[in-house]
Amino acid sequence: QYAPASEILVTVGVSEALDLALRALLNPGDEVLYHEPCYVSYMPGVVLAHGVPVAVSTNIEDGFGLKPEALEAGLTEKSRVLMLNFPTNPTGGVICPEDLEGIARICVEHDLIVITDEIYSELRYDDEPHRSIVSLPGMRERTILLHGFSKAFAMTGFRLGYACAPAPLTEAMMKIHQYSMLCAPMTSQAAALEALENGASSVERMRVSYHERRDFMVRRLNEIGMKCSSPGGAFYAFPDIRAFGMSSRDFAMELLESQNVAAVPGDAFGPSGEGFLRCCYATAFEQLKEALERMERFVSTLARS
Repeated sequence: QYAPASEILVTVGVSEALDLALRALLNPGDEVLYHEPCYVSYMPGVVLAHGVPVAVSTNIEDGFGLKPEALEAGLTEKSRVLMLNFPTNPTGGVICPEDLEGIARICVEHDLIVITDEIYSELRYDDEPHRSIVSLPGMRERTILLHGFSKAFAMTGFRLGYACAPAPLTEAMMKIHQYSMLCAPMTSQAAALEALENGASSVERMRVSYHERRDFMVRRLNEIGMKCSSPGGAFYAFPDIRAFGMSSRDFAMELLESQNVAAVPGDAFGPSGEGFLRCCYATAFEQLKEALERMERFVSTLARS
């Protein structure tokens, strides 16, 4: 539970909330750890706030979840902040309860502040509920929780997010927000209120539909030879294309040029994403079927060459 007047800040999307959090927390040279592959703005956001980005690689064998031992290996005396994003863009990866508890213990032991971007938290599959690190012992007082309306409510253009944090952290963010952005648009806030009051059933229908599309896409990708783990959340698959001997960028460009199918090369999400491809299933089922048929044709030409 958060006090609305002192512990919640409404922002222009989660992107503004993340920028405010980093600028409020960091001194020049402070290190910010984050798991990679990751959303494209994390590393630049740290640099713009005069911090030092420290990427911790995740891998397909672990479902792109962050392991406590990998996090601990990246710590130094300059470590200040840990950024989390589960479910993850671009991999759809989630984190198991045991690893989340281990990460929380490390954060307490090393006095890290956590920024957790949980924009995809409603979009979990396989009957696994979302669990936030803020719910674990010792974490509420050291965590800034970021959320918004773009994903679960499909309100990307409304640009509305929010940050939840202890009052001193919220006040530090407000000092920047009030001079840089003033406030989030009132029309977007009115739409968000309508979504919160009356949109739950629509969110659940969308989640069920995404679940079906995820199962279809993952099955077809594996059938055509693109190894793909089953993402636990969000609406992305992240297949492995290393077997084809092409860079992610070359694969994506040739797929686009020859088949008119757009996917994002994995290295756009950091060096750990090289050899992978982000495929989004937030589109109509018939379009997914056609796209995967075209991808199969493309892959078959690679196999023959």
